Formats: sequence, structure tokens, C-alpha cells
Amino acid sequence: MPRITSAKVIVTCPGRNFVTLKIETDDDVYGLGDATLNGRELSVASYLTDHVIPCLIGRDAHRIEDIWQYLYKGAYWRRGPVTMSAIAAVDTALWDIKGKIAGLPVYQLLGGACRDGVMVYGHANGKTIEETVENALHYQQQGYKAIRLQSGVPGLASTYGVSKDRYFYEPADADLPTENLWSSEKYLRSVPPLFEKAREALGWDVHLLHDIHHRLTPIEAGRLGKDLEPYRPFWLEDATPAENQANFRLIRQHTTSPLAVGEIFNSIWDCKQLIEEQLIDYIRATVVHAGGITHLRRIAGFADLYNVRTGCHGATDLSPICMAAALHFDLSVSNFGVQEYMRHTAETDAVFPHAYSFADGMMHPGDAPGLGVEIDEDLAAKYEYKRAYLPVNRLEDGSMWHW
Repeated sequence: MPRITSAKVIVTCPGRNFVTLKIETDDDVYGLGDATLNGRELSVASYLTDHVIPCLIGRDAHRIEDIWQYLYKGAYWRRGPVTMSAIAAVDTALWDIKGKIAGLPVYQLLGGACRDGVMVYGHANGKTIEETVENALHYQQQGYKAIRLQSGVPGLASTYGVSKDRYFYEPADADLPTENLWSSEKYLRSVPPLFEKAREALGWDVHLLHDIHHRLTPIEAGRLGKDLEPYRPFWLEDATPAENQANFRLIRQHTTSPLAVGEIFNSIWDCKQLIEEQLIDYIRATVVHAGGITHLRRIAGFADLYNVRTGCHGATDLSPICMAAALHFDLSVSNFGVQEYMRHTAETDAVFPHAYSFADGMMHPGDAPGLGVEIDEDLAAKYEYKRAYLPVNRLEDGSMWHW
């Protein structure tokens, strides 16, 4: 049996911060796991270094489920984004080790492929509707079958999802949090014209998605979903904060537009009511924030009972290690829906060489043993950690709002 002999945390910042866990065994096999928690990176690094790694030494690396339960049930303080991101890093690294020892890609260990490739969606955005539609056409020409639309809101100086660069969007943008102004009323007037123009330009053979980013009340979200029904959105993401899962019942009563939520969820309990009552259509929990491949499979299996499909978060606040893990998961689960895909920068790709690939709107994790991702530690060491906060939102009257 392969025994864990050492583990270390690697923090690097090739344009944005990433936290990586490297676990090594006594037969010289190592595995990598992503532990990045955007804006709170060092908290997970400390949790791993100070509290988790000492408990791993000497354990059988093949006992993935047992180690997951040990770190979850044995900690007493359960759940939460810091704990679950740390557990996810360990879990993902152990799957990487198991795949390398078996000489198989991780998706084969998960039961094999359920599909030939993983449909992904790109992010089209612009300061105006015209810019967003132009960007969406560019994605369509690249073969994307699904495109997320985000556009500037007239009367607001900045808007979530609208980046300075056509392809690379990083919301954590300052040493201390940037404060933005928000108006739900102005936003609600802007989205239906965006979808109308997009359908006119792109036609009906491409899926159109939109992220509300938790900024509406349930009744406002229901109104927007109803307004967008003629344009058949693939989903409306994060329509309202989901701490109160019953909020989505009110949205359901007013629209048939599909609903997606879950990128900030960290356990199956965060989505239990949403799935059981079929209040959502897509669960967006991701490998690194929801306890790793092991726990995400549990969520997907539960969701499958209620005809809820997966739609994993895949923005650039996840390293290529997490993207690879998500693709192995996506390829293997029967109720896969779609995978978010934001391209990493060339600097990030150089630090994390990987086997996954994109073609014709689809991605594949590749067939390298394990996850198929490496880390260039010498190069990673050249990019020192740089504190970067996510912005905060205030309403136009100065009161705090959801970002």
C-alpha cells in the first residue's frame, strides 16, 4: 500500500493567487489538489499546513473515502468554505495518486466516460449590448455551443461579469475591497434587450446563459425569468442568495426559465432542499469548494434522483488542477449538464502544464494517468502571493448589498 510520507502547500500568483497541495508517497508517486479560496487563500493554506498535513503522514493513500470521513467527521467543526476547500485538496490529490498508480486517467476510475466530451460555455461580455453580442459571435465562431451573456448596465459605472479583457476576467482586483454601486431596477431593464439582440444575432442553435450573481430578491428574479422566457435561456445563475433555500420556491412559482445555483456551496446540505423540492435545474457546486471529487459525486448522485443536472463552476479562481478534476468528474457522471470554462492566462498555464484540451465547444481531460496536470515548482516560486480582495456592493443609497 502507498503510504503518505510528506505533503506541502504551494502558494503562487501567476496573475492571480492559487493554493496547491502536493502529497507524496513512499513509492515516489505524488498527487496534486487545488485549495484555492478566492480572496481567502491563506486561510486554507494555514488550515492545511497547521491542522491537516500532520494528520496525513503515514496513512494509506488508497483509502480515499476513509480519509475524507476522517477529515470531515473527525474535525468536529464541520463544513464551511475553508474546511471543505482543504478537504477537497486532499481528496483531489489522492485521486491523482490513485490514477497514477493504476496507470489510468481519473475518469476511468470513476466508472469510465458517459460521453465523448464535455460541453463548456464561454463568457461573452461588453460595456454595451452591442459589444457583448459581438463578443458572443466571436465565441460562436470558435465552436462554442453555449455562451454566457453579461453586459454593462446603463447608469452604473461597473457591472459584474464585464471585464477589461475580452477573455480574462479576474474580479479580485485590489489590495483592499473595491466598492461598487448597484441598482436592481436599472439592471432589470437592461437584461431582456440583451437577450433579444443576442437571439437575433446568434440564432437558436446556441445555448444562452446569464449570471445574476445573487443580486435580486426572489420576486424580482421571478419577474426577470418570466421576461426572458421568449428567448429560452439555458439557465439563470445565482438568482438570489441561497442561504434560505426556500427562496427558490417563490421564483419557481413565477417562471419556467431554468435555474442554476451553487458555486459558493460547500456541502450537500447547502442544496438538499433545493434538489429535493426540484427548485433548481442545475447544481453548480465545484470540486475545490465542495469537498473534492468524492463529495461532488455524492451531490451529483443525489441530484440525479430529482432530474437535476450538474453545471460546475469553472472560473479562473480555480487552478488548472481543479479544472482537470472537474472535467474527469463531468465526463463520468450521467446527469452532467454543462461546464463553465474561463481560459487561464499563459503565465498560469506555464505553471500548471496540463493534458486537457478544447475543440468544437467541448473539452476532454485527456488520458494521462491521474488528473493529467503538473506544477512547475521553480516557476511557481517566482510568483509571490499578492493580496487581492473581491469587490463589495452598495446600493445607490449607500447601504450594503450582495456582491
